[in-house]
Formats: sequence, structure tokens, C-alpha cells
Amino acid sequence: MSAWGARLAGATALAGLGSLAWALAETSMFALRTHEVPVLPAGARPLRVLHLSDLHLVPSQRHKVAWVRDLGRLEPDLVITTGDNMAHPDAMPSVLEAYAPLLERPGAFVLGSNDYFAPYPKNPARYLLPDARTDPGDERVHLPAEELADAFRRAGWQDLTNRRDAVTVAGTDLSFVGVDDPHLEYDRFPAPDGAAGTRGAHPGTAGRPRLRLGVTHAPYRRVLDAMHADGCDLVLAGHTHGGQLCVPGFGALVTNSDLDRSRASGLHGWPGPRPGARGGEDSTWLHVSAGLGTSPYAPVRFACRPEACLLTLVPRPA
Repeated sequence: MSAWGARLAGATALAGLGSLAWALAETSMFALRTHEVPVLPAGARPLRVLHLSDLHLVPSQRHKVAWVRDLGRLEPDLVITTGDNMAHPDAMPSVLEAYAPLLERPGAFVLGSNDYFAPYPKNPARYLLPDARTDPGDERVHLPAEELADAFRRAGWQDLTNRRDAVTVAGTDLSFVGVDDPHLEYDRFPAPDGAAGTRGAHPGTAGRPRLRLGVTHAPYRRVLDAMHADGCDLVLAGHTHGGQLCVPGFGALVTNSDLDRSRASGLHGWPGPRPGARGGEDSTWLHVSAGLGTSPYAPVRFACRPEACLLTLVPRPA
């Protein structure tokens, strides 16, 4: 090898090591994203919704626990978590410690695969396949999903596991529809209620505005289609990790679902463009959180910082 070739190889190796070091460090660069979502009728008071997803906590992640606890200072009107809270059999106390200030607020939740089963080593190249799911068979380690759900319910949070619920928050009547984790094919869409298919905020009890929210861990198209048909004004999901490894200028390589890469994270419309944009007249607002964690067997992020999201729901433009 020539001296020039040796220098090039050395520079390439150093760049690779630098990228890996950054990807490892980025997992702790937590960000709070903010969005305004115009879904309320004129004159309604804005509603602040904190969307958390994919903590993937292990007991040693004290920095993440402290960061999530500090979100309580935002004093959101509503907290919604879209699952994958645990990544270790002993993680539940850490999850509840992280959520403790937020459990004092109104909330709703669904669970994800990493609330039911601990992660396990697998070839990361599988995520480039059309369906990255594997079957570990009897090697699955069960996590205390029901105990976690029970703790959330005791705090007063609405359990949306294949069910509907309703609550009044900050003067707005909220009706929810949620499903269990579609990635595990646990989702069973609840039977419609009398208001299904009536998308668009309208008077609820005593003339209060009413809003329909859909909640799912994994944003599979079948679930998004069902929530759109059900009349949801806004759907919240997680699971994708925003792609976890993104290419600057290109974006996410995968979503670990059948959702298109362009909607891997952030605020979008479904099935078309955002409501209010050309072609989005019949769309539902969709927010996909890139989440706060990773599998302990793939502890890297690149160009995709871990995040929590504060959505401010505001009146539609006149």
C-alpha cells in the first residue's frame, strides 16, 4: 500500500471511530421537541400534551430518569405514553421513579413489546428487511407489564389497551381510542361508539369542545387507517425511534413497521398531507415520537436525538 493509501485508510478508520463515538454519545443528548397542532375549535383554550415514548429504561440509566422527572416542571395538561418503557426485568421501579411527577397529571397509556418482553441480541442488519421481526421462541424473558399498567391505572391514567375511554381536561372533552402493540399483533380495534367517524372538534357535554385522540405504540398502516376512519383528530405513536440511525439530508433508513420513512418521526398527516395543506382536507394529524431510548444491545443513535415532545393543541385557523 502506498503512503497515500495508508493515510487514506487511517483517516477513514478515524472517521468511523469518530462516528461511532458520536452515535454512542447521542443516546444521552435528550431533546424536548415542541409542536403546535391546530385541532381545536375557535375560542377553545390551548391544551398542552406531553408525549413520551420508548424509554427502554435499564436501572443504571440515572441520567435518563432525572431528565424525565424534570419534565414535570412543564406542567402539561395531559401526559400520553406510547409504550416500550422497560428494557430490563428490574426496570419497573426506575420507570415509576421517572414518571412520578407526571403521574400527578391526567394521563393515558398503551404498552409496547418492550413492556411485555425484554430485548435480546439480534443481528441489526435485520432492520433493513421488509419485516425485521424475529421469533425468539421460549427464550423470551417476560417483563412486569401488568404490574406497570396497574401502577399507571392507580395513578388515574386511562388504560387504552384495545379500549376506549374519555376524560375532561382543561375544559376540553377528550375521547380516546387505543390498541395494544401492533408490532406483536396484539391490536384489536375497539368497537365503534356513537361518535365514531365524526372527525373535527365539536361541542361535548355542556357545550365544551370535544376532541378524539388515537393512541398506539407502533404506527402500522392498518391501525392508522382504522383510527382515521374512526374520526380521530390526532393520532399519537412511537416505536420507530425516528429511524435511530439517520443519514443527514436523507433521513431515516427504516421505521421497523410498514410506515413510510418520511413519517418516521415528527408531525404529519394521515393518510395524506397535513390537514390544512393542499390534499390534506380529509387527513388526520399524526405525531410519531422518536422516543428516548434504544435497545441495550444497540445503544447508538445517529442524527436522531432521543426526544420527548410537547404538543400544544390550539384552535384551527379561522
